[in-house]
Amino acid sequence: MQKTILLTGAAGFIASKTAELLCQKKGVRVVGIDNMNDYYDVRLKNYRLKTLKTLPDFTFHKIDIEDKTKLRSLFKKYRFDAVINLAARAGVRYSLENPYIYFTTNAQGTLNLLELCKDHKIKKFILASTSSLYAGQKMPFKETLAVNTPISPYAASKKAAEATCYTYHYLYGIDVTIVRYFTVYGPAGRPDMSIFRFIKWIDEGKPMELFGDGTQSRDFTYVDDIAKGTIKALKKVGFRIINLGGNTPYKLNHAIRLIEQNLEKKATVKRFPFHKADLMATWADTDVARDLLKWQPKVSLEDGIQRSVQWYKDNLSLVKEVRL
Repeated sequence: MQKTILLTGAAGFIASKTAELLCQKKGVRVVGIDNMNDYYDVRLKNYRLKTLKTLPDFTFHKIDIEDKTKLRSLFKKYRFDAVINLAARAGVRYSLENPYIYFTTNAQGTLNLLELCKDHKIKKFILASTSSLYAGQKMPFKETLAVNTPISPYAASKKAAEATCYTYHYLYGIDVTIVRYFTVYGPAGRPDMSIFRFIKWIDEGKPMELFGDGTQSRDFTYVDDIAKGTIKALKKVGFRIINLGGNTPYKLNHAIRLIEQNLEKKATVKRFPFHKADLMATWADTDVARDLLKWQPKVSLEDGIQRSVQWYKDNLSLVKEVRL
């Protein structure tokens, strides 16, 4: 019997890879929605979506998760077995400039989906959340830590979404998995993220913008690993928060050196003060993902950077036009 899964944010970086891998599974149909907003260059979203539309078990609708009327019509049209909510306003710094849109999408949009899951008796819900919630906590970050000190509107909006998920699990028995992602990178990545930007700047010989001295560390996680973990999170768990991360923090300077090696070019660095809303370091404790989901990251940073640079080289006509 075929299962039908609603995947929100389908033209996005992580969701598009998740859709691709879901469609490779026998007996799974993916209905993807996305509002195709221009937070970053829409050409990248169109590139990803064009690939997805070639898959026989993928259907796309241009819908915003803030639009409950259109969502309601969609839920009436399809009988969903699960909802994977990867639609979100992302980016810590931009959330300081426009906090309202982060709450209407990340909190209100999640509420809309949970209400419709309740109304249509859909028993499985996955929410993509963020390592940004762990600001100020002891590393490696464990899911049991109290994350009550978000230092950006982005993190606060994700905290609101997580809390709402628990409410709907408690009241209506929806099985919820919250996956907290750690610094996802890879081919066709987001151009507001460091790896994409660094590759493009270094290749084009432009000054690379670096906030801080590069000694801050990130638990970089390759997009395929993240997508596989998200799919495994469809497992029935009751209510669980699960870290999906590389479990190995690397200094930003190390990632820059790897990009330089793969491009065979040196970076010119333009330094800016470390941003108050950024975390100095992230490091995921992934024991829960390993034990409960049988998931572990497979792609090393060295291999992931090589694949990212190769994709960049193979798609120069696209990326040279992409605005940062």
